Amino acid sequence: MIDLYTAGTPNGWKASICLEELGLPYNTTHIDLTQNEQKQEWYLKINPNGRIPAIIDRENNDFGVFESGAILIYLAEKTGQLLPQDSDKRSLALQWLMFQMGGVGPMQGQALVFIRNVPEKMPYVIDRYVNETKRLYRVLDRRLAEEEFLAGDYSIADITVWPWIYCAEWTGIDLQETPHLARWFETLSARPAVKRGLNVPEPFDINELMNDEDQVKEIENRWSKLLGENNPEAS
Repeated sequence: MIDLYTAGTPNGWKASICLEELGLPYNTTHIDLTQNEQKQEWYLKINPNGRIPAIIDRENNDFGVFESGAILIYLAEKTGQLLPQDSDKRSLALQWLMFQMGGVGPMQGQALVFIRNVPEKMPYVIDRYVNETKRLYRVLDRRLAEEEFLAGDYSIADITVWPWIYCAEWTGIDLQETPHLARWFETLSARPAVKRGLNVPEPFDINELMNDEDQVKEIENRWSKLLGENNPEAS
């Protein structure tokens, strides 16, 4: 049994989608980022960095793993799935996983902070992060013009990227500008395990959110206040 500590963010969804794809049984603990629960002492014993997600593998002497990319690699290796055994193909999958960890996630994450959460709008900063995110999307688009999935076959590389593309519109990015990425996104969005993983730890539909101006404002105000008080960089 896997214990998953998570919240409804792109990094959190990576872990829950992977667990669903692999069919591994797991328990979920919802970490309330708005209450800074991820910084409490009990959680820091699981993840010293005070971020989500994290897991504990109860079948492996309560072995803990933090950092979303490390979690996906651990789960893939544990099951022998979603990561090729061939060394070259495995390297390719890990390259694209790291591309998300070092590029898409940090750039788009900062774009979202400055678009949605910082009260004082800073056009230069917003343009810097949004334009870099768009550039990274174009890199993905070129790759997906050549292959159905990022590493050839469906893998943890795809799982780690998808939750961020799910938030493209929330970041002000139109996927129609990257048609191959849009095709890939729709393919993954139709997978039952992806749908299930997106609803962990609670149901979430970004399209419903985008159409509810009151809810958008409530979320923006809540996170603006939280960032102003604590600057937790939580997810």
